[in-house]
Amino acid sequence: MGGERASRLAKLGIRTIGDLLWHGPKRYEDRNKPQEIKNLAKGDIATVAGPIVGSGVKRMRGGRSLFEFIIDDGTARMHCRWWNMPYMNRYYKTGNTVHVHGKLSSEKPRSMDHPEAEVAEDGEEFIHLKRVVPVYRLTEGIKQRWLRAVIWRALEGYAEQMIDERKSWLAGDDSHWLPLPEAFKAVHFPEDLEQTEMARERLALEEFIRFQIQIQEKRKRFRSTIQALDCTGDDRLVNPYIEGLGFTLTGAQQRAWEDVARDMAGSFPMRRLMQGDVGSGKTAVAACAALRAIESGFSAVVLAPTEILAEQHYRVFGNWFSPLGITVHLHTGSKKTLGEIDPAQRELSMGDEALPPVVVGTHALVEEGFALENIGLAIIDEQHKFGVEQRKKLVKKGRYPHVLVMTATPIPRTLGLTVYGDLDCSVIDELPPGRGRVRTFVRTPDSLPKVWEFIREKIVEGRQAYIVYPRVDDQGSGNLKAVNQEFDAVREQLAPHTVGLLHGRLKSDEKEAVIGGFLSGEIKALLSTSVIEVGVDIPNATIMLI
Repeated sequence: MGGERASRLAKLGIRTIGDLLWHGPKRYEDRNKPQEIKNLAKGDIATVAGPIVGSGVKRMRGGRSLFEFIIDDGTARMHCRWWNMPYMNRYYKTGNTVHVHGKLSSEKPRSMDHPEAEVAEDGEEFIHLKRVVPVYRLTEGIKQRWLRAVIWRALEGYAEQMIDERKSWLAGDDSHWLPLPEAFKAVHFPEDLEQTEMARERLALEEFIRFQIQIQEKRKRFRSTIQALDCTGDDRLVNPYIEGLGFTLTGAQQRAWEDVARDMAGSFPMRRLMQGDVGSGKTAVAACAALRAIESGFSAVVLAPTEILAEQHYRVFGNWFSPLGITVHLHTGSKKTLGEIDPAQRELSMGDEALPPVVVGTHALVEEGFALENIGLAIIDEQHKFGVEQRKKLVKKGRYPHVLVMTATPIPRTLGLTVYGDLDCSVIDELPPGRGRVRTFVRTPDSLPKVWEFIREKIVEGRQAYIVYPRVDDQGSGNLKAVNQEFDAVREQLAPHTVGLLHGRLKSDEKEAVIGGFLSGEIKALLSTSVIEVGVDIPNATIMLI
């Protein structure tokens, strides 16, 4: 293949024959059954078939030309036209039976401009017509018809050479899985659309298996080459913390903590995912891990996805850790409790502090301007809000610290093994005792007066409420409610009770004042965007209207 076409294919990620076979269609067109020409209207995309009853080239001024043939399927005639392609007169002759696929550009006369056309010849296989035809993603300079033909030739020459390494693994599985060479043929040029599903399943399984093997090999290399920081600890901080909580850890929390403690005392760095519903107590277990790192002489960092959640963690960890003599710092884009640091002095030293600190922050922790001595543990809250690269950057702040990531998003075990295959997994699958049942109701717009009445009654009883709208400002469509435009209406509905407003565009001190007012109970209802979705903890807020 020429260098120019090869470089264009490279833009699609195609550099080898294997890449070509893995470049699956984005959709299919069933061109098996010709339609009757008489039923076609302008704009219809259709396949038609019949003999050519006339053809020729028209020459025009300025060197332009038009090649045209007329097809008659017995119901009506249709003109097929190609501009400035006179050489096509050599390929299509009067009397040939042709299959044509394209878009009807006019009805008087019925015409298609630059359709796909193939002459029917005995014993010849069709690639572009008279079959279920693949349609691929393209890039500039690569035509659909050309790429389809190249993939056809690649399948003929190389599909059987694709080694099916997993053949023996799948042999006993009710013969459901196609052999790999067959799957490649069926995904590109299937006999029917049903066959494409079996082929796509087999190739998807192959991708999952290859991905999983790569992850397992990466885990093996990591565990065999990286020495863990010794965070065995001595319980001098963990035990007083657990005793002072005022509640007993659930069995699931205890099991998760045992997993974490075992990892942190192991020979290779911990890489663990802790999964549990909102309110299951993940943060309490993460605090145990932070204390274990501090007992062992290391500092800890906690990465949260939003400033609101970071400030909540800052308050919670501060309340838990200050009696133990541990300093907790906040480091976000707008607030840094470390004070103004000399730009030349980027490292946060432990200074005269008796115990290493905990630093809670947002993406600001990942930036170059932040560094911390002797990081032993990185805790990442709401793992799915951060990319892999951000996690790597945070980990590089230390010398292979232990990593604990948390999520409230339910992840099926099979998906977890694939997506988070480099992480061990602990599941906190029970809520603390005494939790009420969460009830969810769907109401139609005409019920809204009763909904507002219900919220007012709950506020009078002493409760607080969230009202969540999708947008900050109305963008003109009028389909989605926006907090800035609805604020006055909500205040009117809930008068005389105080309503607060919260969204991502507020300044940090404004957000802090609103959250503070809601926490203290001064604000009875909080009108917010989904900025509050991630783990905000206001125990008295028992109602949410979305």
